[in-house]
Amino acid sequence: MEIAVIGAGVVGLATAWRTAARGAAVTLIDPAPGSGATSVAAGMLAPLGELAYGEEELLRLGLASRDLYPAFTAELEDATGLSTGFRGDGSLQVAFDADDLARLDDARRFQESLGVPAETLTGREARRLEPLLAPGVRGGLLAPEDGSVDPRRLVPALLAALEKLGVRIVRRRAAEVIVTGGAATGVRLDDGTALPADRVLLAAGPWSGGIGGLPPGAVPPVRPVKGQVLRLRTSGPFLTRTLRGLVRGSAVYLVPRADGEVVVGATQEELGFDTRVTAGGVWELLRDARDLVPGITELEFAEVTAGLRPGSPDNAPLLGPAALPGLVLGTGHYRNGILLAPVSAEILTAALLDGEVPEIGRPFVPDRFEVRA
Repeated sequence: MEIAVIGAGVVGLATAWRTAARGAAVTLIDPAPGSGATSVAAGMLAPLGELAYGEEELLRLGLASRDLYPAFTAELEDATGLSTGFRGDGSLQVAFDADDLARLDDARRFQESLGVPAETLTGREARRLEPLLAPGVRGGLLAPEDGSVDPRRLVPALLAALEKLGVRIVRRRAAEVIVTGGAATGVRLDDGTALPADRVLLAAGPWSGGIGGLPPGAVPPVRPVKGQVLRLRTSGPFLTRTLRGLVRGSAVYLVPRADGEVVVGATQEELGFDTRVTAGGVWELLRDARDLVPGITELEFAEVTAGLRPGSPDNAPLLGPAALPGLVLGTGHYRNGILLAPVSAEILTAALLDGEVPEIGRPFVPDRFEVRA
């Protein structure tokens, strides 16, 4: 079977890998693989920190994907000899003041109501785990099975794995999906080249809805959500695990890397396709991070970037067949693209090659937005 994948973010790359491993002839189309939201992402594998009321199915999907990560990254590293930066050392959510602690306690009760135990910590216990936390931190929740991965290492490893499997990587822009007889039958590039395919995976992030050739209603709306992210550097011990914090109602996270990098993020801005880095965004992130970990002001400033997350109408991913036969969607992952990559790849590979969506992916099929009589 010939599969064309539009978009080489982490979801497109992971699905191309899994699909090619099953024997499909895969063509991956992207002018700059891994350069979108994937290159900006911090790489947290902490689904409980994203938990919100009404998103129980999304939590289950996130937990399943987090649990796939150790084997997923081990297989990838064995196949390529490249590090993915995977760390399974847990995550810690903390609250800055009493109101933040009340919100964290609400999250704990909701988590426990879903049958997921929570490990509650006092402020002193949290500081015992992370001594650089501010003295005023009120308390926290420990998720020992969480972790992180470095997307800037994960992408080269996935590209190397694709090369070993003979995946064709076309570094051009997909201009349109070719439609023949009411079904997707290939992709036309921006230079006019036609690439035939038995099925097409559209995994172009916030640009998914802008691909030409699609009939109206074939793809639910996918919007860009801007996120600004800082990268700092330390030469000595800093944090031992991913830290998420509530600071006067605002969320901030710090993700340490083994090489001394600390990623701080992220703003959440509904500003269309605006990728400008702003002084206000940098200030907000540093302000909240400093309140949690005062020593962060001593770190070297390395980089600030902005990326565009793909948000669906309900901020959950679109996984499975589109309204156009032959077209499969793998987009709309919002804040969870890195976390959900392994499970999305399994779901999308089944949809592409077997024509069916596994049970865990059924709440996220694109036709959930259709109006039924």
